[in-house]
Amino acid sequence: MVELADVTKIFRGRRGTPDHVAVDHVSFELMAGETLGVVGESGSGKTTIARLVLSLVRPTTGAVRVAGVELARATREERKRLPRIVQAVFQDPFASLDPRMTVGASICQGSKRVFGAKAAQAALGDLLEHVGLPQRYRDLYPHELSGGQRQRVAIARALAMKPDVLVADEPVSALDVSMQGQVLNLLIDLRREFSLSCLFISHDLGIVQQFCERVLVMETGRVVEEGVPGKIFQNPAHPYTKSLIEAIPKVPA
Repeated sequence: MVELADVTKIFRGRRGTPDHVAVDHVSFELMAGETLGVVGESGSGKTTIARLVLSLVRPTTGAVRVAGVELARATREERKRLPRIVQAVFQDPFASLDPRMTVGASICQGSKRVFGAKAAQAALGDLLEHVGLPQRYRDLYPHELSGGQRQRVAIARALAMKPDVLVADEPVSALDVSMQGQVLNLLIDLRREFSLSCLFISHDLGIVQQFCERVLVMETGRVVEEGVPGKIFQNPAHPYTKSLIEAIPKVPA
């Protein structure tokens, strides 16, 4: 569903500042129905990976392909179809929702342009049910909701487009611990129900272990380790991965 082939992304410096290599010769594939975690500290390049897949930025070198289409060379029609293939859930649901729009209007904003206003409204009730929100929430505004509820709205908005791929960029890191577990469990259920391929971006290796079938560990723009979470946890091969595992809070016995 998603392929990065030897991708490098360089952000050019301004006014004498040096260039920044955000992604450095990264290659990976996300298969249909798979959940791939990308983990690393701030500045490791993981969010730039998400932006490349969403076609928000273009690679400096290499190729990004989504459903077989190379994004840098996509035709106008192929770009119009992209929102039907890949959708995103971002870190801060308050910032990603328009405060002037009701919950219902936010969820239907994109889908009504693709499927028509009548079909989008007809699907709204089911979408709210899928993400665990009462029907009355369709008339509320983002400021009237909790952080967890706002993230559920953002998930429903993504699902409204019936995507094949979901890019989840730190989707629970802005929530308190109790809400993190609820939203993560919701994503696990929805991934299975809708047969989604998921690119899951996180700085938390513990969450990635719970949610993902395979993981890439990134440091300063490069993939330093790749494998199944259980194996990486038991026998990390790279010192950076070891440091991430050691940073996971230990639960007292």
